Amino acid sequence: ELDRLSAIKSYRTWQAGETILMEGADLPFVGSVISGSATLTRSMEDGRVQMVGLLMPSDFVGRHDRATVAYEVVAATEVTFCLFRRGEFRQMLYDTPHVMERMLQMSLDELDAARDWMILLGRKTAREKVATLLTIVLRRASTADRPLRAELPLTREAMATYLGLTIETVSRQISALRRDGLIRLDGKRGVLCDDLSALMTEAGDDEDGAILD
Repeated sequence: ELDRLSAIKSYRTWQAGETILMEGADLPFVGSVISGSATLTRSMEDGRVQMVGLLMPSDFVGRHDRATVAYEVVAATEVTFCLFRRGEFRQMLYDTPHVMERMLQMSLDELDAARDWMILLGRKTAREKVATLLTIVLRRASTADRPLRAELPLTREAMATYLGLTIETVSRQISALRRDGLIRLDGKRGVLCDDLSALMTEAGDDEDGAILD
């Protein structure tokens, strides 16, 4: 199975701002993020755009059973994907039940994340939204050292689009979280956190990521 996967995979890198997949275009491949990050966006008929997802290392993009792209995928930073030719990958899933089970688990995880995002956009305050995004990035992209450190994959403008806020509100909330000692800023996009549980509480979540009542 590993030999079969190796025969249909390739690696490709995109620079920040480059379009990886266009919404509605043919889907030639599926794949997972090796390094960096990318955004998923959907466009409405009146030209408005909503960011609906953020791909980070280990995240999967594309559906083996869909021939066209559901979202526009754009590199937020320099990003490298491990790509699999879609048709051959789809056949391998049919031939290998436990790989199909793994894909199903990933789909269910994505569904859970989408439901959490519905709560974030619909019920959380601006402060909680920004704290939630920082928590996600720190938990997934930080080093194992203390304090936790991560590079923000999004500009303030992209964060605002993702969270449904204005750039000014995002900047104010980041400044407030820094002022309250929950985060520290390091360079242009570096974020440090000495107490992740305190930041998660500020985001309205417990240490397992569940929503606090």
